[in-house]
Amino acid sequence: MHLAIVRQAYNPFGGAERFIERALNSLGPDAVRVTLLTRKWNSEPRPGMAVRLLRTPGLGRLLRDISFTRSVRTLIRSQVFDLVQSHERIPGCDIFRAGDGLHVSWLEQRARTLGTLGRLLQRLSPWHRYILRMEARMFAHPHLRAVICNSEMVRQDVARRYPRLASRLHLIHNGIDLAHFHPGLRAQYRDSIREQLGVPESARVVVFVGSGFERKGVGQLLAAMAEPGLTQAELWVIGKDKHARRFQRRAQQLGVASRVRFLGPKKDVAPYLGAADAFALPTLYDPMPNAALEALASGLPVLSSIQSGAAELIQLGQNGERVDALDIHGIATALGRLLEAAHDPSQQPALASAARQSVAAMSQESMAAELTALYRQLLGQPGPL
Repeated sequence: MHLAIVRQAYNPFGGAERFIERALNSLGPDAVRVTLLTRKWNSEPRPGMAVRLLRTPGLGRLLRDISFTRSVRTLIRSQVFDLVQSHERIPGCDIFRAGDGLHVSWLEQRARTLGTLGRLLQRLSPWHRYILRMEARMFAHPHLRAVICNSEMVRQDVARRYPRLASRLHLIHNGIDLAHFHPGLRAQYRDSIREQLGVPESARVVVFVGSGFERKGVGQLLAAMAEPGLTQAELWVIGKDKHARRFQRRAQQLGVASRVRFLGPKKDVAPYLGAADAFALPTLYDPMPNAALEALASGLPVLSSIQSGAAELIQLGQNGERVDALDIHGIATALGRLLEAAHDPSQQPALASAARQSVAAMSQESMAAELTALYRQLLGQPGPL
């Protein structure tokens, strides 16, 4: 099968890219030949994947996105692919993977953080208006045969806004490398990473993993660290953000800079998950963050916002907590409970077990089997791909 995958900027640290890599690893190059349509490639060549770079003007994101969309639509009309799976809002593709959810829903959540002027500028933004228009056109396009939703939250959201697509919505969770992320990371890395960072065993450590600090909730975490219940806790921020220095200055203003470490992006976050006590992602909007799934697989209790697909995996008091993304006091209180339990020898093993069990069925192999079944259904093939 020749599959075209559309992703504007391929960043190996991104959630969509890890989905693609895991899917290809599980499906195998003998089953699927892939052509990646992208404008930016920042990874190593891999068997079974050809990369087609589509040049776009560097004159702002609106012109860039318009140019990329037109290039993709021209290419898929002129070249024969068995299926075209887009991770971007581009009308005319066979499959849309809603890994980023709905733009309209993201803007609704973002508006909660803006003042009157900010909300007006968001509504008038030419780029946001363009993306909303492309999103609506994509869902209305007759070529769209399937929408892959990576959480029940997203599936319900699309079904509510586009009822006629209900039969074309497929819930396929992200696959986790369950052999790489496991509760044994605690014994494997806790001492060495803490020694490397100069963090004592007694320290209560919260870890955050994500790129795009504003959306993912780093600001709320910094504010929560200043709350009385977390004055003895430490926060590790792992990820990439072009405004990282702004958040570092915010930590200083809040008086928590000595307890917050900005560690930058990491190719492998497993050692840091093993060394931490709890994971926090109070994101404004996130369909199903891979980082939260990997933390659960590693046996870490997770603080999730209710605006995240990961919230549907949380069993309160057993493997984590759920709070509103903007509830600073609620974030601090919930993290305090998780850290207390994680440092209690009578509770920590049960926390780790419950966390692992909540994602035990979300393997890469399971995701690959569901993708294969969907591709086969769309191609009308009863046998192997």
